[in-house]
Parts: sequence; C-alpha cells; structure tokens
Amino acid sequence: MTQASAEPVFRYRAFISYSHQDRTWADWLHKALETYRVPSRLVGKVTAAGTIPPHLAPVFRDRDELASATDLGRKVNEALGESANLIVICSPRSALSHWVNEEVLSFKRLGRSERIFCLIVDGEPNASDLPGREAEECFAPALRHPLGNDGELSLEQTEPIAADVRPGKDGKINAKLKLIAGMLDVGFDQLKQRELQRRYRRMTAVSAVAIVIMLVTTFLAIDAVVARRAAERRQKQAEDLVGFMLGNLSDKLGEVHRLDIMQAVGDKAMAYFASLPSSDVTDAGLAQRVTALEKIGSVRIDQNQLPAALEAYQAAATLAAQLVHRAPGDIARQAAYADSLKWVGQTYWYQGDLQRASQNFKTASTLLQKAIAAQPANTDIAFALAMARSNTGQVLQAVDELVGAKIEYDEALKILQSLIAKQPANTLWQSELGYAWDRLGKLALEQGRLDAAIAAYRNDQRIKVALATRDPSNHQAQEDLVVGDAILGRTLALCGNLEAAASYTKQAVDRAKALVAFDPANEQWREYVALYSQQLGGLLRQQGQWDAAAVANGDATQILSALAAKDPALEDLQKELAQSQLESARLRLAQADQDAAEPLARSALATIQTLRAKNASDRSLTLLVAQAYTVLGQIAAVRHDPAAAHDAWVRARNVIAATASSSDDPNVLSTWAGALLLLDDIDVARPVVAKLAGMGYRAPDFVALVTLKQVAYPLDAEAEQRIAKAMN
Repeated sequence: MTQASAEPVFRYRAFISYSHQDRTWADWLHKALETYRVPSRLVGKVTAAGTIPPHLAPVFRDRDELASATDLGRKVNEALGESANLIVICSPRSALSHWVNEEVLSFKRLGRSERIFCLIVDGEPNASDLPGREAEECFAPALRHPLGNDGELSLEQTEPIAADVRPGKDGKINAKLKLIAGMLDVGFDQLKQRELQRRYRRMTAVSAVAIVIMLVTTFLAIDAVVARRAAERRQKQAEDLVGFMLGNLSDKLGEVHRLDIMQAVGDKAMAYFASLPSSDVTDAGLAQRVTALEKIGSVRIDQNQLPAALEAYQAAATLAAQLVHRAPGDIARQAAYADSLKWVGQTYWYQGDLQRASQNFKTASTLLQKAIAAQPANTDIAFALAMARSNTGQVLQAVDELVGAKIEYDEALKILQSLIAKQPANTLWQSELGYAWDRLGKLALEQGRLDAAIAAYRNDQRIKVALATRDPSNHQAQEDLVVGDAILGRTLALCGNLEAAASYTKQAVDRAKALVAFDPANEQWREYVALYSQQLGGLLRQQGQWDAAAVANGDATQILSALAAKDPALEDLQKELAQSQLESARLRLAQADQDAAEPLARSALATIQTLRAKNASDRSLTLLVAQAYTVLGQIAAVRHDPAAAHDAWVRARNVIAATASSSDDPNVLSTWAGALLLLDDIDVARPVVAKLAGMGYRAPDFVALVTLKQVAYPLDAEAEQRIAKAMN
C-alpha cells in the first residue's frame, strides 16, 4: 500500500469552532480558507499532515445561529470525526462557551490533539492564571489542559498552537497563513514568500483596473445626471463595469486583501445608483444592481461594518421588490427577493434587532410559499420553507410575540406533516417534526395552555420513541428520547399526575444512565442523569417517598458538583447545581431538618444571584431566586422567626412580581401566588389562584399551600377533561 493510499480520508479539511458572538470572525475565516489556493509547487507534496491538496475546501462551521437544531449533536460529532483539523476562534466568549469546550474535548478524544489550531481574536491567553484578569481568558478549558489516560482533562497545562489577529500581533494575512501552514504541515515562511510574490504580481494590475473602473464609473455617473439621453447608453456600460467590478474583480481584490479598494468601489457604486431613477431602468439593469448591492453588503459584513452592510442589503431588497412587482409570477424573482430579505434579516439579527429580523424573515417565508405553490412537488423547497417558518417563530418568541410565533410554528408543522405523508420513512423529517411539536409545547406552556403543552410534548415523545426503537444503536435518538420523556414528565407533574410524571422521569433517568454506561466520559449524558434525577427527587418527595427522593437528590448533587467543579465557567451547570440544592433543601424541610435545609437553600440562592447579576433578563434565574427566598422563608417560619420569614417572602414576591404581571407561565404564576399566600395577601392572590385552577394546574406543593391558607381551589372539570384528552 502506498503512503498516499494509507492516509485517512477526511470529508472536511477543517472544522471551525466558535462562539456565535464571534460569528463575524468565523465568516471571515471560513471564506479565507475555502478561497485560498495552495501554491502550485506545494501541491502533491507529502507531509506529516498528508498529501497537500490544491484547495482547502470544504471547511465545516459548527453551527448557524438561525439554523434548525435538528440532530445538532450527531451532525457536529460526525463532522468532527470527518475533519482533518480543528480551528478554534478564541475569545473570552468562546472560552465560556459550553459548545466550544465540548467540541475541543471531542476532537481530542479522537486522538488528534496535535491537529488543533487556535485563532486569537480577543482577550488574553491563560489569563485565568492572572489574579484579577480571569474574565480576559480566551482559551477554553479543553485547550489549556491535555487529556489524561482516563479521557478527561488533566491538571497539567498545555500551550495550544495559535495565530493572533489582535492589534499589534500577526494581522489577518499572517494569521491566516500561520493556520494554513499548520494545517498543511509546511513552513510559514514558504507560504509567506509565495503569498508576497503572488500579491505583488497582482497588486499593480488589479489595483489599476479597480481605480480605472472607479473613475469611469464616476464619470459615467456625472454624465448620466447631465445628459439624460446619453445616460441610457452609458448607464448600461457603467452597470456592466460595476457588475464586473463587484464580481470577478471583487474576488481578485479579496485574494490580495484589498478591502480598502473594494470599500471605495462600493461607495462609488452606491453613489452612482443613488443618482439614477430606478423606475425607467431595464429589468436586467435592476437585477444587476441587486447583485452589486448584495456584493457591497457582503464586503461590509467582512469588515464588520453592520450598519453599512444593512444599508446595502436594504437597497438590494428594494430593487428586488421592484423586479417582483414587474413580474409577479416569476418564481426566480420571488426567490431572489426572498434571498435579499434573508440578508437584511440576518444583519438585523447580528445587530440584536430581533423584531426587524422577524419582519424580514416573515416576508421571505411568504415569497417562498408562493414558490412552493408554483412547484408543489419540490420537497426540498418545502422542507426549507418549514425551517424558515420555524426560525421566524423562534425570533418572534424571543421578543414575546407569542401569537405570531404560534402561527409560524403551526405552519412549519403542517408542511412537515405533509412531507412525511409522502415519505414516512424519512427520519430527518420525522425528527424535525418531533422538534416542531417540542417548540409548540414550550410555547403553549409559556401561554398557560397546559393541555396543549401536554398534547404537543406527547406527540414529540411518541415520535422519539419510534425513532429510538427503529435504531437502538443510534445514541442521538436515545438521547432525544431521554429529553422527551423528562419534559413530558415535568409537564404532567404540573397537572398533579405524579404517578405518570414519575414514570416518564424514571424512564429518562434510566435511559440516561444506560448512555453513560456506554460512554462514561460523555459529560452531557452525565448531566442528563443529574438533571432528571433531581426532577425525579422532587416528584418522589411530593409523593411522600422521602428515602427514594434523598437517593435521587444525592445522585444529582454528586454529579453536578463534580461537573461544576471541573469547569466553573459553565453557568448552566452552576444553575442546575443550585436547583438540585434547592430541591434537597425542600426535602430536608419536609423531614423537619431545617438545620440541614438552610445552608442548602442559602448556597443555592448565592449561586443564582451571582448568575442573575450577569444576566438580569434571564427569567429562569428570576424564578429560581424567588423560589429560593420562598424556601428560606419557610425555614424561618418553622424556626418561629416570623420577621425573617416575612422578609424572605417579601423578597420572593418582589423579585417575581414584574415577570408574573406579564406572563401566563404557570411556574411563574404559582411562585408569585405562593409568595402572596404566605404573606397572607389573600385578596391579591385569589385571581392568580383562580387563573391557575382554570389552567388545570395541580402541582401538589401548591395545592397544599392553598389548602393551608383555606383558599378555594376546586378542580376545574373542563380543564381536567382537556388534559385527559391531551394525554390520549
């Protein structure tokens, strides 16, 4: 066997791991690598990294903020296994990213630690070791420590191979070449010299052509304003030049990194287009302007000039809309307009303007729907439309437009159901249908529609059972079922059906333990065991099974403590550990062991308050703070300290009041009503209690408190019937 034939075959030349907050850098690096042409004299040379190819494409990016989450874990793991190299974009954001850390760990566990390269864009390497500068750390824990023999990170420290684009460091060009040199296992100087030669050869010609075209375009623009008759002919010439300038020439300018000239050309083109009326321009001319403006937007995105990019994309969308208006039945024009709106929406998304992002995504979805109507047999387009509507729904839900979000989710669901009716064996569509039901369940719960939430979660769980049964060796399907069982169990508990809730939750714990037995190093699966053991402990406590509850709580706390201690920067683990401590405190209080309950509750509160100080808008943290104060007040009451109890319950009420006033989430409402009842503010509590009763909310802890305070809380027969129907 030859050396070349013995090389491992990888689908991807590299896998880029990054925090979504560093997406601009990921976009730049992805494009820089995939458009790089390896010097011809190096192509075919055999190095320790394999035979050098002529190009570095394809390069895998680990996730897209707007993409569907379908099978994300499996796709990422498969891509890591099929990638020759891992490139980590390093910043304080990525250092705190659970995903980035897990991707590095997974790649190291494949035995390819030496093929990991870093691009430092912000922060300071190893700042964790510098007192007072810990927040500047740019390396994720998995980058700073090698793996031990047990597959876990050791206490030793290691220095990853890194290129650095921070001010005063390598700069973009050298950083890119350093990464490529490492990927190909060649000397940096070899690539640098070849790059300089290539750049010098092209620089004069490309720059001269660009400047000449820019001058010609400027001249033609002036001429168009002065002489209308000559403008029509010269206008077409100018648009042809602009098209070339922002097409082939743009690509060549990018190769020599002359974004400054590209920016100047873009500005001139924008001024030129602004000087001409669009009403009497030919269709071909308008289409060319759309393409040119989108090119300008892309250049500005590469330069991280989001407002300027938005200006270009909006101009392109305006012209694309005119083309659709001129020929409403042209499917290609509808698709082009939808694409322009997608870019506008994404730029708004990058800027954090979710409302405007949603508006653009919704319009794009409408256009795609028209395209589907014209080509109803095209299942690929139909599936893409389902994902587009789902993403629109998620943006709407993020800005609390729940009614609009439900409309989008419902439409996505209908499309998926129609697709599956045609191809029932398509597991991708089946899996996405399960996620669609899950999103509808979360939305229904947030709206206080417990019956609808249970129905949706039950549908999701059934799909996950079918997929997991169909392929028992598919661990991703088994993991999905773990989550589906636990979510359904948790929701059933809110309706007082503790027996069914405990059954589903126990199934989730058992399945998670089976996964851990298969791969003890998988921290996500261990976290599931802990998270759902804590959930099971709460259900068992409310059923009076205190010994079994203590075992479940102990398992949860032990696992979460170990995971949180291993990586204190992972805030989700800290929150889950606090939840576990709080549930343990409730159990101790039920057992009349307030001395053991209080330190658990106070530890949980301290952790949650620290997390909430960093993210005050996180409703889950607000809810946990209120619940912790409630438990502390109950402990003080048992100790016959009414002043301390009153103070704690007032804090609980005040923390949750603002959230509860604008929410129908039964978890939020019950916590608020509970604080009011404990403070004997019965008149204010009554309407909230009545609202919960109408939902069919019957969580035993809450029912016990209402009964204690002698507030009417009769069963709502209609709600009971709706919930029973939902389960069946």
